[in-house]
Amino acid sequence: MNSDTLVNLQVGLAPYEQLNQIVEHSLCIGCGICESMAGVDTVQMQLVENGAERPIANKGLSQQTMNEITSVCPGTKIEGLPAKLISDDSKLDSVWGVWQDLYLCHAARPSVRHLSSTGGVLTGIALYLIESATVDFVLHAKASIENPAFGEACISRTREDVLNAAGSRYGPTATLKDIVSVLDHAEQNHHTFAFIGTPCDVSALRNYAKLDSRVDELCIAMMTMVCGGFMAPSGLKSFLQTENIDLDKVTSLRYRGYGCPGPTTIQTIDGITHQFTYLDFWGEDDSAWQLPPRCKICADGIGDAADIAASDTWDGGSPTVEQQENDLGTNAAIVRTAMGRKIMDDAIEAAYLVRGSNLTPDDMNRFQPHQEAKKRSVWARFKGIHEANQMVPDTNNLRIRQLHEENTTEQNQTQQSGTQQRVLAGKFSEPTPKSIKT
Repeated sequence: MNSDTLVNLQVGLAPYEQLNQIVEHSLCIGCGICESMAGVDTVQMQLVENGAERPIANKGLSQQTMNEITSVCPGTKIEGLPAKLISDDSKLDSVWGVWQDLYLCHAARPSVRHLSSTGGVLTGIALYLIESATVDFVLHAKASIENPAFGEACISRTREDVLNAAGSRYGPTATLKDIVSVLDHAEQNHHTFAFIGTPCDVSALRNYAKLDSRVDELCIAMMTMVCGGFMAPSGLKSFLQTENIDLDKVTSLRYRGYGCPGPTTIQTIDGITHQFTYLDFWGEDDSAWQLPPRCKICADGIGDAADIAASDTWDGGSPTVEQQENDLGTNAAIVRTAMGRKIMDDAIEAAYLVRGSNLTPDDMNRFQPHQEAKKRSVWARFKGIHEANQMVPDTNNLRIRQLHEENTTEQNQTQQSGTQQRVLAGKFSEPTPKSIKT
C-alpha cells in the first residue's frame, strides 16, 4: 500500500456508480466540485436521506468526466503544497508542513476582530484584498439562506459583503459547486479573485488547477482555517433535540463570532433566540462533536496546500470558561508561500491586520494538540480502512507515513485495529445517495 496510490476502488462499475461509491465509503465532504465539473444536468448536489448534501449523478455521467472527478475530489485525492510554490527559504515541519512565517495576528479594527470567529485574520485579509483592489472579488462561504445550519458559496465584492459572511460555518457547505462558472465569469471580465474555504476545499481547487490552468491564472491566493471538522447534520439535530428546538423551525444559526469564540446563537420561526456558549455546544474537550467519518481520517486539517492558514490559539485546543467571556481573539497565521507573505505583509502595513509575536511549530502543537494527534494517526487509520476493503484517499506530500513511523508500534496498532473494527461495524459507510426532494 503506497501513500500515492488509490486503493480498493471497485472496478466494473458505471461512472455514476463510482461517484456513489465515494459517498457510500464516507469519503464525500460535500464540496460540490463534482457538480461544477460534470454540469448540473449530470451531477447535482442535493439534500439526501441522512441530512447531508451529496452529489446525485445520472447515467449520463461519462467515464472521462468521472476519472477527472476522481483526480480532483478531496475525498479521493489530497496533496500538500505544490512544489512550484515552495521557496528556497521555506521551512518544513513534519506535522505543520511548509511555512515561511508563523506568528500571532488579529484584525486591526476592534469591530472586525469582535465580529469574526477568532481574531478576524481571514476577514481582515478579505477586506484588504477587495478595498485595495488587489482582487476583484473573494469566493468564500456564508450562512445558507435555504438551510441555516448549512453554509453556501458566496462572492464578495464589497466590505459589506465580506462582513455579512463573517463567522465560522460548522455545517456542510458546497463552496465549489459553481467554480467552473466562477472561472468563466472571471476570465470573460478579466477579473482576479481570492479563495477562502476549508482545507478540503483548497485541496480540491489545487487538484482542479491541474485540469484547468485558469485556476492559477485568476485565483491569486487560497486561504483556509485550521479545521477540526464540521458537525454532522445528525449531531446538530441531536443537540437541538436535547434543548427542545426543532431543526425544521430554525431560521438563523450562528456558530461563533461576536467574541472569541462567541456564543452559538439560534433563532427559530417563533422569534425566540437561543444562545449557548462554545463549551455548551461543543463540550469542554470537543467531546460533543459528532464528526462525519471523513473528518476523522482527515490527512490535512491544517491547510497544507493553502497560501495562508489561520488557527485558533487556545492552550490545549479549547477555551476556558474565562476565555469565553474575556478573550478578544487572536489567530495564529501560518504563512506558507511568497504570495501569502506578500498579502500578509501588505495587509499589516495597510493597517488591516496587527502582527503579534512569532510562533514555532511547538506552539502550534500546544494550540492544536488534536491536529497533531490526528496527523500522526492518519496513516494507521488508512491501513485499517484498507484492511476492511474500503476506499482510501490517495495522498502525497503530507508526511503522514513519516509520522506513522515515528509512533510506537502499539499506538499504530491501536489506531489501525480500532478503525478497521469501526469500518466493519458500518460506521464508515453511508447509504447510496437519494434525494429527499419530492
